[in-house]
Amino acid sequence: MTTNPALGEDERTSDAHELTPPGRSSPALALTAGLLGFTLVCLDASVVNVALPAIGSSLGGGMSGLQWVVDAYTLAFAALMLSTGAFSDRAGASRAYALGTAVFTLASAACGLAPGLPSLIGARVVQGVAAAVVLPASLALVRQAYPDPARRARAVAAWAAGGSAAVALGPVAGGVLTSAWDWRAIFFVNLPVGAAILLLLLRAPRSERRPAPLDLPGQVTAVVALTALTFAVIERGATGAVALAVAVVAGVVFFRVEARGPHPVVPLGLFRDRTVAVAVATGSAVSVAFYSVVFVFSLYFQQVRGLGPLAAGLAFLPMTGLIAVTNVVAGKLAGRFGPRLPMVVGQWVAVAGLLLLLSVGADTPAPLVAVELVPLALGCALTVPPLTAAMMDAVPAERAGLAAGVLNAARQVAGGLGIAVFGTLVADGFATGMRLSLAVAAVLLAVTGAFSFRLAGRPATRP
Repeated sequence: MTTNPALGEDERTSDAHELTPPGRSSPALALTAGLLGFTLVCLDASVVNVALPAIGSSLGGGMSGLQWVVDAYTLAFAALMLSTGAFSDRAGASRAYALGTAVFTLASAACGLAPGLPSLIGARVVQGVAAAVVLPASLALVRQAYPDPARRARAVAAWAAGGSAAVALGPVAGGVLTSAWDWRAIFFVNLPVGAAILLLLLRAPRSERRPAPLDLPGQVTAVVALTALTFAVIERGATGAVALAVAVVAGVVFFRVEARGPHPVVPLGLFRDRTVAVAVATGSAVSVAFYSVVFVFSLYFQQVRGLGPLAAGLAFLPMTGLIAVTNVVAGKLAGRFGPRLPMVVGQWVAVAGLLLLLSVGADTPAPLVAVELVPLALGCALTVPPLTAAMMDAVPAERAGLAAGVLNAARQVAGGLGIAVFGTLVADGFATGMRLSLAVAAVLLAVTGAFSFRLAGRPATRP
């Protein structure tokens, strides 16, 4: 399932940026730098899962601590992605990208050196903030390096493929690094990549700065609401109740700000369009199912079945290995038949895969579980490209980047909240919690799959 968290964000940033004279800089260098950065931030969203038991053994903290190791990154990444496109415009893509990469690299070092769980979680937050800057700036940098539309399209396709490959290979890479060295290796490996990006940026042309409005009240209240809600789900008890109250108040303020503000980070009017509402709901349900199941089964393979990190990572290979191919097929189906068919088929395939996983128990052979994970991945990978195309077609061209930011932020937030909820469920009893988690994900996809029928008759692109 492609994440491509800012696919479409380029529409907002690329037209606003004009390069200063490029001199002797090479477009290939800009593409390489952008591709490396996007791959890095996508990899860090998935590479940690397989290393979680090792992190728990080393630093302690229990299930809630492990949930925060994942969600601290995901939530910071998702929430701030609403505004970082505008920040990239204001600072210039090349400057924003260099800043984001430098901070991400330093935060990765802090993660690898973390002496305890609180410091690791704090460093993960900083990683997520930096990743939210890197992502749109990297795409803008790539697009500006290729003024020719045909070459630019190929470059953006290569950039997007890097993200898909990173998500697919994340569990395997996490298993290999954790087994060959230690869980800290999954963070230290970012250091030479970050350094290489910064060296490449020395030859990249500088982007002009452009004025771009920032909705600081909306951004701040969004972060507070999402963080408090996640805290309430993970921590529970009296502290969780207080966090839930904070989340409700911040959420109300957020919606009031967005309804009245001149430049909202989430224009509520977007959701009056049926296609936009269905695409966001479907993308969110797919993210809950995919990312939460990877989280739960990473724990299952190691804590229930006793597999090592490498074996656990390899167990995900059948699931992730077909994602990129299925993304391509889904895109072609959406182009030929419109988005409804692949979206509906994909979601119901994913539902069938989730129901199939309900049969998994403590004695189910690990190779069989690896195979049973495949339908879920195929269904999710079949759904995401057409839902993205449907959303992009439903909004005017000048709002494409904004809509893409909203869609992908919603998907990332949903994935983070899904991990928080499912992690809480399995903490109360793994077998029962796992089955309940699978059932919840199946119900969500069944509901959005039914709503996706309402997209009938809409073409994949405007005439």
